[in-house]
Amino acid sequence: MALLSQSKSSDAGQFVTLALGQEVFAVPVAFVREILDYRTPFKVPEGPPYLLGLIDVRGRGTPLIDLRLKLGLPSVPPDAATRILVLDVPVGDRILALALVADRVIEVATFKPQEVEAAPDIGVPWRSDYIQGVVRREQDFVVLFDLPTLLASAQSALAGSALAGAGVNPEVSTAQRVA
Repeated sequence: MALLSQSKSSDAGQFVTLALGQEVFAVPVAFVREILDYRTPFKVPEGPPYLLGLIDVRGRGTPLIDLRLKLGLPSVPPDAATRILVLDVPVGDRILALALVADRVIEVATFKPQEVEAAPDIGVPWRSDYIQGVVRREQDFVVLFDLPTLLASAQSALAGSALAGAGVNPEVSTAQRVA
C-alpha cells in the first residue's frame, strides 16, 4: 500500500498513470487517497455490472468499480499487478469516496498544460465527456480522465439501481411518483 501526497504547482499537474490492457490512462494525484493491492469485494445485489461490490478501506465500506466495465472494455481476472485506487472526488457539492480497479498502476507523472490536447473529434458522437484531454508520450497516448464527470454517471447509475431495487422506476420523476 502506498499513500500519495499532493504537490502544488501552477505550471504542471501531477497524475497517477494506470493501465487497462495496453492503454494508459491518468487520474489527478489530488483525487487519489491511496493505492491498494487487489482484494475480493463483498458483492452488492442488483448493482450495475461495473459495480464489483464493497471493500473495507480503513473501516469504511467503499464502492469498488471495475474501470474496464465502466468504459465498455472486457473484464479480465485480477492478477498480481492489479491495483485498487481509492479516490475522493468532488462531485457537485460533496466528496464521493470510491475505488477503481486498474490492471496496473504505472507511475506518478507530471504533465504541463501545453502538453494536454483536447479529446479528438472523430466526426461522430462518442462518449468523450469523461475525457479531460490526451497527452502524447513517445509512441502512445495517455488519456486524462475527467473524474467528476465519469463518476457522476456512475453515481447516477448506482442511484438508479437502488431505486429499481426498491421497486421504483428511476425513469419516472419524483413529482410523477407522488401524483
